Amino acid sequence: MNKSIKRQIATIFIGLVIAIMLIFTFINSQFLERFYVFNKQKTLIDVYEKMEQAVKDTDSSYEGMAEELSGVTEAGNLTFVIMGNSQQLLASTSSKRQTEEMCAQLIGYLLNINQARGELLKESESYQIRSTRDVAGGEEYIEMWGHLNDGSSFLIRSPLESIRESVLLSNQFLIYITLATAVLGCIFVWYISKRIANPILELAELSKRMANLDFDAKYTSGGKNEIGVLGENFNIMSERLERTVSELKSANYELQKDIEKKEKMETMRTEFIGNVSHELKTPIALIQGYAEGLKEGISEDPESRAFYCDVIIDEATKMNKLVKNLLTLNQLEVGEEEVSFERFDVMELIRGIVQSCDILVQQKGADVRMNAGEAVYVWADEWKVEQVFRNYFSNALNHLEGDKVIDIRVVVNEETATARISVFNTGKQIPEEDIDQIWNKFYKVDKARTREYGGNGIGLSIVKAIMESLKKGYGVKNYNNGVEFWFELDVK
Repeated sequence: MNKSIKRQIATIFIGLVIAIMLIFTFINSQFLERFYVFNKQKTLIDVYEKMEQAVKDTDSSYEGMAEELSGVTEAGNLTFVIMGNSQQLLASTSSKRQTEEMCAQLIGYLLNINQARGELLKESESYQIRSTRDVAGGEEYIEMWGHLNDGSSFLIRSPLESIRESVLLSNQFLIYITLATAVLGCIFVWYISKRIANPILELAELSKRMANLDFDAKYTSGGKNEIGVLGENFNIMSERLERTVSELKSANYELQKDIEKKEKMETMRTEFIGNVSHELKTPIALIQGYAEGLKEGISEDPESRAFYCDVIIDEATKMNKLVKNLLTLNQLEVGEEEVSFERFDVMELIRGIVQSCDILVQQKGADVRMNAGEAVYVWADEWKVEQVFRNYFSNALNHLEGDKVIDIRVVVNEETATARISVFNTGKQIPEEDIDQIWNKFYKVDKARTREYGGNGIGLSIVKAIMESLKKGYGVKNYNNGVEFWFELDVK
């Protein structure tokens, strides 16, 4: 996620740390020296006041004053000299060379020689505080000079170079601290932001799945804070939405089912009347004609009367078969036929059907071939699968030509976990324009031949209705020497 909340929190925190450190560095560079000078002035004044106090104490000497103030001067990096009225050295806290330099500087102040040098920082009746540069060494100092109550003169000095070094070191230290803080901050903020963001991301994913009507998603991070309460409310909302959607789907399904059922029944009623009228017209006419012939005694020949009776019986049998098939098909299409799934060996089922049709196979002179291997267990309605295979096998027998070969195959596809059952027969191909129509009720490719073997164009319609009720595939394929019908069943 380009705008991850974890990344945003980490970026804001690290940016804030760096910004604060940069501000500190800028303030340090611009104002630390001034602050140092300001505080140094207070230290100089403090030392001056202690000098005045020491001068007032008649028991102390200038050497004792230097020892007494040594702690303060060392702590503040100060050196001082005190000169008498005759410019003789009374006290000093620096080396001999520095003492000579400071004495010369003090004499210059007393004679107004050095007044133009440097910057006056503070002035009173008894002293001046100035920022100056040593001409010989080039070093900068903050100096305080003036007179004590006993008339002696003093000069107190503190170098500014040390504060600049301190500012530089301080800035370098801040840079190192900034980098270290940024690294540690990244780790810390990434951890904290992860603790905060993960529940939010989980809620975002949960809302996305709920938008796609996936109500199995639940908030699992827990917590008693606001996010935890929100997650718990999401779970409650998910459960309620699931129930509501389920109820709506059920109601919609029932409504759709009723509408489809009504439309199917109306369509089927119209088609049924037309098709049945057409299919029954011929056998009824034959039965009526031969029955009237028998009644009127057209032929006294026993063989002719037997032939008339056989025709009537044959046509009545066809009509009976047609009615039964229509009732079966009607139940399948309306959805009143229950589907009972069970696990059974489809190979055993096929062998049983082929054996039961052995007389027909011999009459047709068919060469039935099977890949009769190991058992293949499938999940389906065994009775309906038997009807499908019987229709395919009967079609193969009735349309057998050429080499008169019927090839039955059962092939298991491990990837799709399905078994494909196919029935191939040598003979004429089905015209391409008729392939999509053969599954419709009463459709016949070769009406004369269909009539010859007693077909009524309903068998493949029953196959279609059964396979659609099982929600599995079925179809037909032309080959150079024949036709193959197939259907699929679940292995798992």
